[in-house]
Amino acid sequence: YAQHNFPTTTFNEKNDWKYEVAAMESSSYMEMSPLMEWFTGNIGYHHIHHLNSRIPFYKLPQVMKEMPELQNAKTTSLKPKDIIACFKLKVWDPEQNRMISLRELNTQLQTA
Repeated sequence: YAQHNFPTTTFNEKNDWKYEVAAMESSSYMEMSPLMEWFTGNIGYHHIHHLNSRIPFYKLPQVMKEMPELQNAKTTSLKPKDIIACFKLKVWDPEQNRMISLRELNTQLQTA
């Protein structure tokens, strides 16, 4: 969840949608300790997984290391404050081009 609904994620309209852009802009690299990388099967390399799901989980770190284009991914972490921030994001706001919370949506609807 937190690797798709995070503060800097972006989504494009159908006519502007491109597979590679969606993989890099709408999914994240989640920073983890080596132990958590092992425990989760390297799911932190989520943007690479979305670019090519046929890459085995144990090769994901190597792919990122060897391809500079993949090293500037949008990043999230397992820090509680970051996870909580991700859980609050529920709705895509196309006018602001970002995810917003239900509280923000309610405020927008009341002032409209």
